[in-house]
Amino acid sequence: MSQSVERALAVLPLLAGGAAGLGEVADALGVHKSTALRLLRTLHARGFVYRQADGRYRLGAQLFALAAEAVENLDVREVAHPHLVALNKATGHTVHLALLQDDEVVYVDKVDSRYPVRMYSRIGRPVPLTVAAVAKLLVAGLPEGERRSLAARIDYPRYTARSTPDAAAFLRELDLVREQGWAADLGGHEESVNCLGAPVYGPDGRVVAALSVSAPGVVVTAEELMALLPLVRGTADAVSRDYSGSQDQDERQVQGHAQVHHQEED
Repeated sequence: MSQSVERALAVLPLLAGGAAGLGEVADALGVHKSTALRLLRTLHARGFVYRQADGRYRLGAQLFALAAEAVENLDVREVAHPHLVALNKATGHTVHLALLQDDEVVYVDKVDSRYPVRMYSRIGRPVPLTVAAVAKLLVAGLPEGERRSLAARIDYPRYTARSTPDAAAFLRELDLVREQGWAADLGGHEESVNCLGAPVYGPDGRVVAALSVSAPGVVVTAEELMALLPLVRGTADAVSRDYSGSQDQDERQVQGHAQVHHQEED
């Protein structure tokens, strides 16, 4: 590894904690001030750091512009699709990917099952918000204020006897989903269909999508479907890693929960 590149990269997380002077940067990197100055001047010339009027350095606009462009051009569907195909191949069941858009959860990708009995679902079609596993995961990932506001303004259709009856029950279930890190729909939308899902996390630790495996009861029992939980969660973790391109799943989830908690306190 290039020592100069390694040192230059070490400057960025240091300045992410706030502006720092030349001496502070040199001490943190364990180098002479002249070396730290060369690194800072190079980063400044490229727009990655900015020298303030007081002589201290902070992160520059170019770094934020690159991050924003990367996020804007990153399509979770494209990243997730190979993993959905692999999950479908491993289980034989229908696999979905869903996103939250305003007050709707929408399927954005689907890989059909291998058996003759097919699920009636379509890319672009809204998902039953109060019962679908992917919907619970996406709504559970919202800050508490947004969760409560959404729960108060939506309807609660009784698709089956297992459907979520009201806002209070919905919020209790969302709390459970947040705690356990996965969700299920065992006959809540259709008596004969069961579904198991897990969240996909973005670089900031927040839930950006949800994937699920669904199957009719005539093909696999609810207990047999639940046995696939480690595989489903492992697939969601793999998508999260590829989408974020950085931290492992546990660290992202802790980071995301901390950010949401901070928002809720505010």
